[in-house]
Amino acid sequence: MRAVLWCNGQQPSAPISAGLVEGASCFGVDGGADRAAEAGYEVAQVLGDLDSADSDRWRGRTHKLVDQSSSDLAKSLSLLIERGYTEIDVVGADGGSTSHFLGSWAALCEAPPGAVIRLHHEDSVTHRVHPHDGEREFAVRSGAEFSVFALSPCLSVHLRGAQWELDGAPMSLSTEGLHNVGSGESVHIRADGVLAVIVPRN
Repeated sequence: MRAVLWCNGQQPSAPISAGLVEGASCFGVDGGADRAAEAGYEVAQVLGDLDSADSDRWRGRTHKLVDQSSSDLAKSLSLLIERGYTEIDVVGADGGSTSHFLGSWAALCEAPPGAVIRLHHEDSVTHRVHPHDGEREFAVRSGAEFSVFALSPCLSVHLRGAQWELDGAPMSLSTEGLHNVGSGESVHIRADGVLAVIVPRN
């Protein structure tokens, strides 16, 4: 099952959102539900602490997540994975305060295994790579830039199909993986920690 989580930040352009919502269940992360509805999409349910969504508009279609020790996005990702969703596309997470931007990446680290998670930006897509995923493959053509960041400490990262490859190398949060370059049709990556792999849109 695939879900779209619609956040309340910078809103996606129509071509991006249209391609994602088709064939998926759309959930609003608090006030993101209002933004999704304004863009013309049906929202199955509103998730979060519900402090910014229009409560009258969504009466009977909310699921309150009260734990204040994590963000609405982190809680929503966990809930959908518990419900059995195996692919989750996140839109509207860009923009706003710096803390929210960094919080989106932290949510990728907090979310349990069991689902492919993608954060969609206008120019690229951030893919969460979890150690339980095994090896992941991403379409990165020869000469195209991509970046890899360790969201948690990794003792062993394997990367093939790039100008700068890794064979069991350690990696921590740093600029080491910034602006690598594809050397074929795709890159293959696996790690024993959580990675964020940023791939440009074709």
